[in-house]
Amino acid sequence: MTAVVMRKGGLELIETPIPRPGPGEVLVKTLANGICGSDLHAVAHGSELIEGYKAVTGFAPFDLDVRTSLGHEFCAEVVENGPGTRGVHAPGTRVVSVPFLLRQPQPVLLGFGGVDTPGGYADYMLLSEDLLIPVPDNVPTDIAALTEPLAVALHAVNRGALGSDDVPIVIGCGPIGLAVIAVLKMRGIGPIIAADFSPTRRAMATALGADVVVDPRETSPYDSWRSVAAVTDPARFGRQTVTFPDAAFRPSVVFECVGVPGVIQQILGGAAACTKIVVAGLCMEQDTFYPTFGVFKEIDLVFSVSYTVEEFAQTLGHLAAGELHVDPLITSRVGLAEVADAFARLRDPEQDAKIIITPHAR
Repeated sequence: MTAVVMRKGGLELIETPIPRPGPGEVLVKTLANGICGSDLHAVAHGSELIEGYKAVTGFAPFDLDVRTSLGHEFCAEVVENGPGTRGVHAPGTRVVSVPFLLRQPQPVLLGFGGVDTPGGYADYMLLSEDLLIPVPDNVPTDIAALTEPLAVALHAVNRGALGSDDVPIVIGCGPIGLAVIAVLKMRGIGPIIAADFSPTRRAMATALGADVVVDPRETSPYDSWRSVAAVTDPARFGRQTVTFPDAAFRPSVVFECVGVPGVIQQILGGAAACTKIVVAGLCMEQDTFYPTFGVFKEIDLVFSVSYTVEEFAQTLGHLAAGELHVDPLITSRVGLAEVADAFARLRDPEQDAKIIITPHAR
């Protein structure tokens, strides 16, 4: 089979044997796979990603000198049920899964593993039967492949624990920021304020449900928040402090979806008192901010990554029910031979947002 692998900061198109399923595993044909920002980070900033991951978990997610199989945002089709499976899903069934193989002594993270456990940048993959979720017929294959990144956004919104009165601000309208907007819109939370330097991404933010979209070079998103969040009865929200006694606004929750040094401090400086900040952007460098900004404003700072298995399943359910509208997210589709070019295009926000790989489209 054909696969795209990462090695020494570059991408290679290789031919490799189709993997054989082990106990409890299923061989699937990859139908669609989204290119994730973490894939771009792994290629461009592999050393920093390894260093940070190892410092937190105690082990490296991959080895730069060894071929690493990428791809963890996928929709696939069952080809063969392996030994010890129950045959729950017949060949031909479209499925999604959280990107793990349930192996001993520890699960294998798909999308950052070896060639023998390929991710979605390959014609075929191995998945654990117990983690498979069938894709309803009404969900298009490429939309089903977005279940994983949308689950990341759903988790970030859950981490924000927004109430009906909260006015969200989304800083950065890349794929995760746009997905956060879609989830907020689905939940009826708003008005939604979004900010991005890119006119293309601002247009996509509007298409996905943002109510006020600004270029931060021209308009402060926090001034925009004040213009739509003002209230006549501030006591209703219980947000006054001795430092900020006249906080006559609805509460705010800011989603940091940029992942660039300095952005957290910018938000601390611009956000209102008693704001909650949800950091969903993956910054690959050391960052600094002034704690006094957060202390005097009594700001809550929350970090978010990944999702629970339940949130993953809920996300597919929202897609199937027609509650989560994300068609504008997908801007291009490519075959495996075009992946390297797709990575280059994704460096320009005016070209693409989410690119879907279709391995069998030759």
